[in-house]
Amino acid sequence: MDMLLQTVLQGALLGGLYCLFALGLSLMYGVMRLTNTAQGDFILLGSFTAIAVIAGLKMLAPETMWLPLLLSPLLLIVAFGFGYVLQRQVLNQVLGKDPLPSLVVTFGLSIVIQNLLLEVFSADPRSIESAGLNTASLQLPGGVTLGVLPVLILLLAITTTFGLQWMFNHTALGRGFRAVSDDLEIAQLMGLNAKRLYAYATGIAFMLITMAGVLQGIRTTVSPSDGPMLLLFAFEAVIIGGMGSFWGTLAGALLLGITQQIGFRFDPGWGIWFGHIVFLLLLLVRPQGLFPKTVG
Repeated sequence: MDMLLQTVLQGALLGGLYCLFALGLSLMYGVMRLTNTAQGDFILLGSFTAIAVIAGLKMLAPETMWLPLLLSPLLLIVAFGFGYVLQRQVLNQVLGKDPLPSLVVTFGLSIVIQNLLLEVFSADPRSIESAGLNTASLQLPGGVTLGVLPVLILLLAITTTFGLQWMFNHTALGRGFRAVSDDLEIAQLMGLNAKRLYAYATGIAFMLITMAGVLQGIRTTVSPSDGPMLLLFAFEAVIIGGMGSFWGTLAGALLLGITQQIGFRFDPGWGIWFGHIVFLLLLLVRPQGLFPKTVG
């Protein structure tokens, strides 16, 4: 029984990370029906940007041990600006009823980012130093051990999911997102600037992507070739939960993490495979996902 509880808890903690991988993807699809196939590579871009900036600052202040936490607000601001400009200057030009142009553009961005990271950082795995945060653990009754960092990631995933849902339900910006998502033509007739709203949505999505990238870099090593794998985990979480549903994305990520952890218990090589099997089974049984709805 203790082993089962440990497996479920570890899977839920892993699912929290997958949720952060997937929330930006869910947001962009929910608002503008855009599937960002470069999601995984943008996560890695966030990881390697943090690694590069931290390495540079450590030359100036080597005694500072909590640089990832100190840099996070600045990185999030930069990420918002990057996403806003990318949407306004590139992605807005390919949006429309035909999803193929946006898929092609984001796929091209994926290739560019991956090769850029390989050129700058080589193929060697790297990580973000966290002053022992990634190895700290909590002892619970019954011999259950949980990592401090995964617990913080899960709490952050739940808080972020709640915050996004609250924004869509209770703020003017969220109502604007829902309006252009539900009926673009009527929203524009009412005076809403859809392109600007899309840029805000992408800016927020890139803040989530960067946050996920920094946490992934702290939790484990990252390599420029990891992008497709991270995209797959994010995509599976979104599809399992229901495209465009924030709480569904969280539920899908938790289910994916728990399933993978069960597979790891059977054999170290089975975990990822178990997750794929559950994903395929859910596509057959409930292709619309667990909680199908658009954002809001």
